[in-house]
Amino acid sequence: MSLDAPLWQRLRLPVIAAPLFIISNPDLVIAQCKAGVVGSFPALNARPASALQEWIDRIKSELAAYDAAHPEAPSAPFAVNLIVHRSNERLEHDLEVCVKNKVPLIITSLGARTDVNEAIHSYGGIVLHDIISLEHAHKAIAKGADGLIAVAAGAGGHAGKLSPFALISEIRTWFDGPLALSGAISTGRGVLAAQAMGADLAYIGSAFIATPEANANEAYKNAIVEGTANDIIYTNYFTGVHGNYLVSSLTAAGIDPANIPESDPSKMSFSDAPNSKASGSAKAWSTIWGAGQGIGCVSAVLPAAEFVAGLAAEYRNARTKLAG
Repeated sequence: MSLDAPLWQRLRLPVIAAPLFIISNPDLVIAQCKAGVVGSFPALNARPASALQEWIDRIKSELAAYDAAHPEAPSAPFAVNLIVHRSNERLEHDLEVCVKNKVPLIITSLGARTDVNEAIHSYGGIVLHDIISLEHAHKAIAKGADGLIAVAAGAGGHAGKLSPFALISEIRTWFDGPLALSGAISTGRGVLAAQAMGADLAYIGSAFIATPEANANEAYKNAIVEGTANDIIYTNYFTGVHGNYLVSSLTAAGIDPANIPESDPSKMSFSDAPNSKASGSAKAWSTIWGAGQGIGCVSAVLPAAEFVAGLAAEYRNARTKLAG
């Protein structure tokens, strides 16, 4: 296992909770970290920009109080996701706030930048960059990322098309650093399977939408609970980047899932994120709901701590069965 930094030793389960546009907020992040997995949120979720400092202050304060009361099982670290695409007008501001607060883990997306990585490394922070291809993986490491998040087929939101077996196996032929796997993981068995393939960590997003702490409406949460892999569609129409979305949210917005045109990737923009517009009142993430193919294993809306406890029990049982 390549997770030898002290930061990773605080995990009670090898899981990173993915940063979810609109949905991830301090309530969810704090609950995830207290449960023993990395909690994360996109910096763009904190609006206006000044709210980012307030969010970080609250997260650090509540986790510090929790750690003081539970020295035998301190909280897991938290992470902030930075969109480094050139259209993100807030990147400079958000990076400055993260550096000032020495955020322990930064997840970078949609581009790899040496200057961003160097800024995080200046205080000892760790950078994980999410990728969907080997080409992107090589570029990320060449530009100074410490580790990778392999976003494979079936992941919620922006996702790749490669099998996790192919993606992880090829990355491990040349990279032995921290590696997380994203793509339809919503059970403890899935977490163990990710490690068996060669990943260090599982990256779980969609299942956390179905929690009371998540900033999602009840219809969205219920759609996660009621949905299966067959209810997911893969398209780049809404943001210019291919992603997985709930078909029910498309039909509710008056969009025919069988007749979705291709979008022009060059028009991708995060200047108005997290409400990227598709057409009319349809907006990615707010009315068009992202979700991964693993939602068929989400059977109820549960508190984040209860969901993680279930993951941990499944993980231990799966390891015991394999060992036996």
